[in-house]
Amino acid sequence: MPPRENPTARQARLGTELRRLRERAGKTAREAAGMLGTDQGKISHIESGRIGVSEERIRKLATFYECSDQALLDALCAIAREHRGQFWWDEYRGILAPSWLDTSELEHHAVSMQILQTVSVPGLLQTEDYARALFRGGVVELPPEEIEARTEHRMRRKAVLERDNPPPFDVFLHEAALRMRFGGRKVAKAQLEQLMLDSERPNITVRVIPFTNEEYFEATQPVLYAYGVVPQLDTVQVDAPIGGFFLDAEATLARYRLFFGRARKVSLDPDESRNLIYHIAREL
Repeated sequence: MPPRENPTARQARLGTELRRLRERAGKTAREAAGMLGTDQGKISHIESGRIGVSEERIRKLATFYECSDQALLDALCAIAREHRGQFWWDEYRGILAPSWLDTSELEHHAVSMQILQTVSVPGLLQTEDYARALFRGGVVELPPEEIEARTEHRMRRKAVLERDNPPPFDVFLHEAALRMRFGGRKVAKAQLEQLMLDSERPNITVRVIPFTNEEYFEATQPVLYAYGVVPQLDTVQVDAPIGGFFLDAEATLARYRLFFGRARKVSLDPDESRNLIYHIAREL
C-alpha cells in the first residue's frame, strides 16, 4: 500500500508519539527498523503518519524502547485501530479542507476542552444563522454550496456536547464577542439567547472577560485546549486568519495551561457571566 499523501492530524500524532518514545530511548530509526525487520524508510513513514502501524508493532516497539506506560500504549493502539470512513466527518472528505475534519476529530476524542475566543462565539455553541453569517464574511467570498457545507458540518459538530457523558467544555469569551452583531440584531440576539441556554447545561461553563477587567491579558487569537485520554495526547489548536494549526510540544502545552489559568483569573464567574450575557441580549 502506498504512503498516505494527507494523513489526518490524529494519524500524524500517532507517528509523532512513536518518534518521541524512540528518541527518549536513545534509539535510531535504523535500530527500530531492524527490530521490526523492515527498512529505515518505513520507520520514517510510520513516524510521519504516512503509513499505518499495527497494534502488535506498536507494542513491540514499546518493549524495545522500554516504555512501561500502559495507558499511553493503549491510547496509541486505539488510534491505530481507527480507519477512514469510521466517523461522520469522513463524509466531508473531498468537500471541505482536511483541517475541518481534523477539528471534528480532535473534539470527538477529547475528554474535556477549554476554549477562549475574543471576537466570536465558539463554533460548538453557534446557531445556524450565526455560523452562516460568519462564513459569508470571510476574506474570500465563498460560493453558496461551500457556505452550506461549512454550516452543516459546524452544526453536526455539536453532537460531541450532546452525546451520553459529554466532555466538560469550559468557554472563555471576551465581552467584545458578545457585542458583535454578526448577521444583524436578530441573529446576534438569538445567538446570545442560545448561549445562555447552553451555559445552563451541566457540562458547559461560560465565563466572560469583561471590558471592565483592569489586568492586561494577551488573548488575540482563538485557542482551544483539548485534553486527551492521556496527558501525552493533549493538543492545542490555534486559529488564525490564514488557517489553524495544532501544537503538542510538552513545554507549549504547559504554557497554554497557564494561559487558561490566567483567563480564569481575569474572567467573571459563571453566574456573573450569564447575567452580563442576559443584559447585552436585552440591549439588542
